Amino acid sequence: MRLVLDTNVLISAFISRGLCTEVLEHCAKHHVLVTSPAIIEELRLKLLTKFRVPPHAVEEAAAALFAGMEVVDPRALPDRVSRDADDDVVIATAVSGGCAAIITGDRDLLDLTAHGGVRIVSPRQFWELLKD
Repeated sequence: MRLVLDTNVLISAFISRGLCTEVLEHCAKHHVLVTSPAIIEELRLKLLTKFRVPPHAVEEAAAALFAGMEVVDPRALPDRVSRDADDDVVIATAVSGGCAAIITGDRDLLDLTAHGGVRIVSPRQFWELLKD
């Protein structure tokens, strides 16, 4: 399955061991992970500014987190989809990358549940889908 992991899931996987780390590890082994330059840049920026991770550690984290991911240049969505316009790039990445789902903790995205044939699920919902 082709999947996009939103920045908040990637940061959670990097900052603390837990569900997001397990989801990332599982997806890296069993699925195709898709990302975009905007998602990579958002991760770098948040680690630097919000979490005050030193620049060299940010680059190491980005290299590790995005290793093996397919990077796509998403086509802009014709209309705004999410309440938070910044989230539209995540949706555009998934649509352009032919993904089945976006895994996110972002409430604005989760409230959509789906767009353009792409499901939008939390890390916990993703685990539940795998069980079914």
